[in-house]
Amino acid sequence: MKNDFKNDVLSRRTFAIISHPDAGKTTLTEQLLLFGGAIRAAGTVKGKKTGKFATSDWMEIEKQRGISVTSSVMAFDYNGNRVNILDTPGHQDFSEDTYRTLMAVDSAVMIIDSAKGIEAQTLKLFKVCKMRGIPIFTFVNKMDRQGREPLEILEELEEVLGIESYPMNWPIGMGKEFLGIYDRYHNRIEQFRVEDDDRFISLNDEGEIAGDHSLKENDLYSQTLEDVLLLNEAGNHFSDDKIASGELTPVFFGSALTNFGVQTFLETYLNFAPSPQPRKSDKGLITPTAEEFSGFVFKIQANMNPAHRDRIAFVRICSGQFQRGMSVNLTRTGKSIKLAQSTQFLADDRSTVDEAVSGDIIGVYDTGTYQIGDTLVEGKQAFQYEKLPQFTPELFVRVTAKNVMKQKHFHKGIHQLVQEGAIQYYKTLRTEDVILGAVGQLQFEVFEHRMKNEYNVDVMMEPIGSKIARWIENEEAVNDSMSSSRSMLVKDRHDHLVFLFENDFATRWFQDKNPEVKLYSLM
Repeated sequence: MKNDFKNDVLSRRTFAIISHPDAGKTTLTEQLLLFGGAIRAAGTVKGKKTGKFATSDWMEIEKQRGISVTSSVMAFDYNGNRVNILDTPGHQDFSEDTYRTLMAVDSAVMIIDSAKGIEAQTLKLFKVCKMRGIPIFTFVNKMDRQGREPLEILEELEEVLGIESYPMNWPIGMGKEFLGIYDRYHNRIEQFRVEDDDRFISLNDEGEIAGDHSLKENDLYSQTLEDVLLLNEAGNHFSDDKIASGELTPVFFGSALTNFGVQTFLETYLNFAPSPQPRKSDKGLITPTAEEFSGFVFKIQANMNPAHRDRIAFVRICSGQFQRGMSVNLTRTGKSIKLAQSTQFLADDRSTVDEAVSGDIIGVYDTGTYQIGDTLVEGKQAFQYEKLPQFTPELFVRVTAKNVMKQKHFHKGIHQLVQEGAIQYYKTLRTEDVILGAVGQLQFEVFEHRMKNEYNVDVMMEPIGSKIARWIENEEAVNDSMSSSRSMLVKDRHDHLVFLFENDFATRWFQDKNPEVKLYSLM
């Protein structure tokens, strides 16, 4: 039984897909699910008229706008591995959700648009992966369109991201002249738009096509051989150790939309991606094959099933084995909880899960018990996994319900959506006006849309502009008289005092005038 458990853990591959918006992240996710047999046909976020939408974009607003605004979790089996994909929002306004999701994975797949190269959001998310030292695999997408020279993309990876790269394959042409990829790892050529039986051409020991083939007469093939020779002689050396430590990224070229190079990528990724890794806690490293169950909540999602007004806490299992109905301790409160209702996901398609192991993501039914960052532990031991990042919001609005008769629904909706972590809740001291803070404007639009569609409440939002939010280490040094139009004193959802400063000048002025007050930001 122990060997079975250990083998199950070692078969897990849990990764996030990161990219700038419109680089093809959701499309690649769809194709991977297709190979895993999890779906019959890939939906596309562009094809609105067909009524098909991307499986990972399950929220109504995502289908309308064609963007991902919340991380979704999908699992499938492939070649003896259980693959857990976390598809993250590409839009920068939702980076907080993405950052927390990156805490729950063991590796990341970074998608780069071949025409645009490394974009702002990709750079941001890459830095988080780098900070955590997790392995990063790169998929250069849209090779069937005209883009930048592949060598230029490799150069940018190394100069902008500061990571070594090793192309596992190399494109033969691009755009209208895209003929396929030269697969260095498998020593073969994979042809573009060629039927399965003839798609692959084996190469000899010198890395060239043996025998007669029309491709040998093509100048693009000759150019590819020259490029590959250059990579072999002057490129980086392949290193398992460097991949594992996040110092070298294997690079794959392909086209997610035409499903070219995706299967080759998936199979190679599974060979080199790490199984579940040890996790930091306040009691030291917790190994994934430790017998007692433990995990942490990295995301809370309300209303995945609007008909039932449910809330799901997403738990990354870090050690041991989950069994439905088991009792665990919630470290933050010290209370025992029975995990009776548990699910696994294909986006919003859920099925009850009876067992799961380290590396898996499960959803547990939440009646308001959990908070993001909570640690769940089996047995008598108690420890806390490392804190999840929380951002200091920059934009603020004052929110009220249009219909005063709907106050109950208004407060319930706000309470539940705030617990998901995308928006932050504040209230003024005397009048208890509700103020919401967010990292980006789009979060407010999603909030307004969800309040109307999921709670049947129309809201009025009055922008109060950009503010600099600062928490207070020594609250006893603060009093009401310090609150003004330039330094508004409010309380957060945990009843901690927070100053919302008008600008940098107001912050400095306050600090100079009140040096005894110790201020801090979240991140």
